[in-house]
Amino acid sequence: MKEAVKLYVMQLQYGGIAEDIYHFLPAREKGMLIERDGRFFLKDDERKGIKVVLTGGVFDVLHIGHIVTLSEAKKHGDVLVVAVARNEHIRKKGREPIHDLEYRKIMVECLKPVDLAIAGFEDEKRMLELVMPDVIVYGYDQKDSVRPKGVEIVKLERRIDDSKFKTSKILEDLGL
Repeated sequence: MKEAVKLYVMQLQYGGIAEDIYHFLPAREKGMLIERDGRFFLKDDERKGIKVVLTGGVFDVLHIGHIVTLSEAKKHGDVLVVAVARNEHIRKKGREPIHDLEYRKIMVECLKPVDLAIAGFEDEKRMLELVMPDVIVYGYDQKDSVRPKGVEIVKLERRIDDSKFKTSKILEDLGL
């Protein structure tokens, strides 16, 4: 399964695995892939052998609530993909991002439960086609707005007292 997880993350990162990378893969891993339009992707039976979890958020000011949420989300599958909100999305919520999208993606991807952080899509349908999640996990304070057919939806319960750890509270305390 570890091989399938590695290959899935690679195909998601690069829009398929390129020939020059494929060339160096062990024979077993090559056998798990199929070529489509000059790129390599997990065969359907290999992909079905892993459970992909998708969650998302802004992650502008990382705090313990994010860590707990991501740790809980990871428990629902083999691969945790995190969609990090674009700067425009934050602005639509009425504030300027403190950190740029690329910075936030790197910070999130460095967290132990996360296998891959990607930029969120304005078009949620396109993101779902790319990630093909088996499970979508929403934090206790998020709206479960996307409910694709055949995908398990998990709404996490509050695990900590967030009166000190919500991003809005942290920003308020900092005068931002």
